[in-house]
Amino acid sequence: MHEKRIARLYYLELFGALALYTLILVAAIRYGRPMTPGALRTAVLLSPMIGFAGAVWAIARLIGRADEYVRMRLLENVSLAAAITAGLTFSYGFLETAGFPRQSMFVVWCVLCLSFGAVQIVRKVLDR
Repeated sequence: MHEKRIARLYYLELFGALALYTLILVAAIRYGRPMTPGALRTAVLLSPMIGFAGAVWAIARLIGRADEYVRMRLLENVSLAAAITAGLTFSYGFLETAGFPRQSMFVVWCVLCLSFGAVQIVRKVLDR
């Protein structure tokens, strides 16, 4: 019961933060890109990070609300995903020196999210 309640709160907070991120991102792209270079343009283009900070806040609150076992498993999964991401991105850095195309830093976040999802699924299957 407790897990369902904190999951519901987490999804509400996380999706609210992601919706805020999306709205600010659309506005930043629409209005920030055509602006002349300078501090104001930089601030406008960085403004979607407000929504990202909200997502980090939601994740921190989830970890704080979870019981010790769930917290331990979640943090283990995040640690494994971070290690996988580090290995993959570091390896790709070597591939770039071999002529592979350079990738945007946005790719790292996608790799981390996919790694986290894969770790969650594999550990859930192995625990059965």
